[in-house]
Amino acid sequence: MMNTNDAVSLDFWNGLAFYSGKSFPCGTIGCDALNIPAEVIEKLKELCTVQYALINALTFGPGNPALLSAARESAQQIAKLLKDVKPFSYMDVPDVEGRIERIFSEAYLNNAIEYSTVFGGSTLDILSDPKYEQGKTLLRTLPVLAQLGYSLEQYQQTMLAFAEKLNDPGFKRTPQNIATLFGKCFPKIEKFENNAAWMAMTNATTQYTTLLRPDSNTPVIAKHMIYVSFVGMFRSDLYEGLCAGHAPKKCRTCGRWFLTINARPTKYCGGYAPGDKRHRSCRQVGNLKGRKERELAEDNPNVELYKKRLDSINHRLRRKNADKPLGKMMKKLAKDKMQRSKNSVDYANGNYIQEMELDALEAEARALL
Repeated sequence: MMNTNDAVSLDFWNGLAFYSGKSFPCGTIGCDALNIPAEVIEKLKELCTVQYALINALTFGPGNPALLSAARESAQQIAKLLKDVKPFSYMDVPDVEGRIERIFSEAYLNNAIEYSTVFGGSTLDILSDPKYEQGKTLLRTLPVLAQLGYSLEQYQQTMLAFAEKLNDPGFKRTPQNIATLFGKCFPKIEKFENNAAWMAMTNATTQYTTLLRPDSNTPVIAKHMIYVSFVGMFRSDLYEGLCAGHAPKKCRTCGRWFLTINARPTKYCGGYAPGDKRHRSCRQVGNLKGRKERELAEDNPNVELYKKRLDSINHRLRRKNADKPLGKMMKKLAKDKMQRSKNSVDYANGNYIQEMELDALEAEARALL
């Protein structure tokens, strides 16, 4: 909403998705979208009708300035509604209200009307003309908002059916089994026999670009994708996660979907148990239900990451890329962070993964030494 391209674009590298200055395991954003409450989607569908009305006015006529105020108010309400709803809450957009006021202004609308008039009977040169940037911004923003509620509803209907099959107690979550199930639920489109199939395959552009890893500021080559909708972005992220071996799982305590990053039988998400007076995590509450419901310590994904990091540190030591005092400090830091992640849900779901990157641990250890 606000630069629209930034809001609906992702970078993918090495099993991670980079969004709005943050990094997540691929699939996190798409999995979070499965948890958007039905009442939020229904409210979005109601608010989105105003955006459609303005789009139709611009498509089939010179535009109706009378609809502008209603569309602006609708956009403000959509922003407020989604402000604290994942994955929209990951967006780091300053002064959202001010940006909406500018985009849904008479100046932007008039520029959009002029752009549409000239583009309708001219050449593609108009696309790169900077004097129409305001109008193009409005014309890009309107469809993103207009289809949001309806497309989220369709996304959940399709993806939840797939996720529920993944979550079946008898389903073994190996990469091979996930791939087989994926092929059954989402068969390959051999021919573009209708517009819907064509649009489903062409709603994103792909580039390759350089980005800086957030843990070390090291430049890497990543796949950069720009989408025409949020739902296209969510779907792509979920699929990229599946390619990396990450898959949605339903928490046995709170019933919310969370992402597993391996085939271990993880049962509980990393969030707080709803209604628990002692403010315990879903995993802590689940482990109190008895032996059958208990999750083994080694199945905790935070512990698994710690073990992997110890292996990486030992590998560096064996190759003499790190001296023993440095390696010892890195191991201590990694253990401290793992213990903290078990005691703090906010930390586990926040900075834990980034701080456990090998380069980040080494930099912190060198600073302490």
